[in-house]
Amino acid sequence: WGRSFHRLGPLSVSIAAPRDLVFEVIRAPYLGRQPRSSREEIEVLERGSDMVLAAHRTRVLGVTVVTVATVRFTPPERVDFRLVRGPVAHVVERFELRDSGKASTELSYEGELGSDLWWIGRSWGRRVARTWTAVVATSFEKIRVVAEDRAAAKSRRG
Repeated sequence: WGRSFHRLGPLSVSIAAPRDLVFEVIRAPYLGRQPRSSREEIEVLERGSDMVLAAHRTRVLGVTVVTVATVRFTPPERVDFRLVRGPVAHVVERFELRDSGKASTELSYEGELGSDLWWIGRSWGRRVARTWTAVVATSFEKIRVVAEDRAAAKSRRG
């Protein structure tokens, strides 16, 4: 019904940590032992060996928005998200991890958001896409900090 599409990203961040470690930081709240810091944000509803169905809670402008998405893991280079339920009709996203030198990773993001209802949907979709990308940028910063802290701790130990 009058669907319009909006680009998400692109975003990219350099992380001073090996790709396997960065992938583990992203994967842990879904398939590993969930860090205390993410328990209020991510609830795994169903879990498989390489894919989960998860509810994500995000505070936006004082309101908690809940989205439900499948999250598929392709170690150690890719994480794919597909919206099942949320504030728009369609979202597909991809995190890609590339080695970028000795013990360094380039984490990138891009996706597509689709909204319905012609001009109203286009306006809503543009607004949601900006906010959605900003939320991912905040997540990237958290991933960077945790991965770099773990990498530094690992190098001190060994």
